[in-house]
Amino acid sequence: MGSQVPGRFAVKRIAVIGAGPCGLASAKYLLAQRAFESITIYEQQYEVGGVWNYSPVPSQTLRVPQVSASCPPDPPLQPKETPPVFPTPMYEVLHTNIPRALMQFSDAPFPQDSLVFPSREVVQDYLVDYARDIRHLIKFSTQVEDIRLRQDDGRDQWDVDVVSLQTGETATVTYDAVVVASGHYSVTYLPEVRNIKQFHEAHPGVITHSKLYRTPEPFANKKVLVVGNSASGLDIAAQISPVCQKPLLLSVQTATPPANLAHVGAEEVSVIDEFLVDERGVKFRDGRVEKNIDAVVFSTGYLFTFPFLTSLKPPLVTDGRRVHGLYQHLFSIDHPTMVFPGLPIKVVPFPISESQAAVVARTWANLLPLPSAEDMKRWEEDEAEKRGPSFHVWPKGADAEYINSVHDWLQQPGTVGKEPPHWDEEQVWERQIYFEAKLKFEMEGRTAHSLAELGFVYPGPTVVESTTASETL
Repeated sequence: MGSQVPGRFAVKRIAVIGAGPCGLASAKYLLAQRAFESITIYEQQYEVGGVWNYSPVPSQTLRVPQVSASCPPDPPLQPKETPPVFPTPMYEVLHTNIPRALMQFSDAPFPQDSLVFPSREVVQDYLVDYARDIRHLIKFSTQVEDIRLRQDDGRDQWDVDVVSLQTGETATVTYDAVVVASGHYSVTYLPEVRNIKQFHEAHPGVITHSKLYRTPEPFANKKVLVVGNSASGLDIAAQISPVCQKPLLLSVQTATPPANLAHVGAEEVSVIDEFLVDERGVKFRDGRVEKNIDAVVFSTGYLFTFPFLTSLKPPLVTDGRRVHGLYQHLFSIDHPTMVFPGLPIKVVPFPISESQAAVVARTWANLLPLPSAEDMKRWEEDEAEKRGPSFHVWPKGADAEYINSVHDWLQQPGTVGKEPPHWDEEQVWERQIYFEAKLKFEMEGRTAHSLAELGFVYPGPTVVESTTASETL
């Protein structure tokens, strides 16, 4: 790590944007640091939870195609409703794909009677309970409209424009630092495929996105094509498959593991090359044609976007595939009084957000030095060259390594604060087998309360046999 002038940060007033898991964890660690005068959490919804705060009615907004992050955010479902409710991407029957022992925050275990892969309802109740001791910091039904940077005696000052969604009252409040924990499951990514726009105009309602999915009933007896075999794509396909025409078609770029494909009950097909407007069909990359398709569900992910941060130069987001100008996927390099927790993809999110929060709290309290701006930019350049378009996608096992390395790093003298999580060998083992365990959980009816019930028994810690000096020579 590079050096930093001691006392560089003069952070006293902090704004946290979003009361989802990352925002809540950030606030807890900042509060526990006892180095800051005020922490305010802004949440546009009426309750905590972020994506876990289920809305029975899905978003009413669908752009086909959607390849730009520059678009307005979803409005409330019923603008005159009090308090207003914003749509989330959560569907009705959903269980975590991560065992609860990994999913949970380090100081807040899930209820012992929870399923090993908790339901969305249990997770939401868990987050509400987790937020109890910081609820007084949250301004609910309050939307952040704009954040502007200015300098005051050479220090960052962030002017935050907010509006109460219940009274319409507006205000501008100045903060020394901002935690952007607004999530990235808002703006859908729906790829540009030949004739997709014309197809959507000719056959409205056929193309949709997993964000708008709630239940399988609307797909009964229909010819269905699901695009994408990520966790949500396979989950949604498995729910639709029993009620739609057989077989459900699953369009993929890389092959689905055979056991998962068998569970879904789908026929795997290649990438869509072209939409056929007159035939209400598609042509795949291998030349195969399917006509009279009733529903195409794109499970193709989301774009990063921060509609309240458009004034920052250079822009944080260009095409929406990554956030630019960040060190360790977290600190703004040019203005490290702004951080972006929760960006890493294919990780266990709750404990990662704790580790990030612990680093931020200690850094802003001047207990941890950041590298020089030049070193941070060099790190980003190296990471971009290594990761390419999958900048925020962490390789398998990287979350365990990060969680434990942060924990060990923060044990150094002088870095006092709330202790971040640490995974023992059993948790690292759970991280290695959870994909297979989740499939077994689904196949056996979503009733198991432990991994052992599913046949996954921890083999015990790795035993390293000692050797004598003569044996090693």
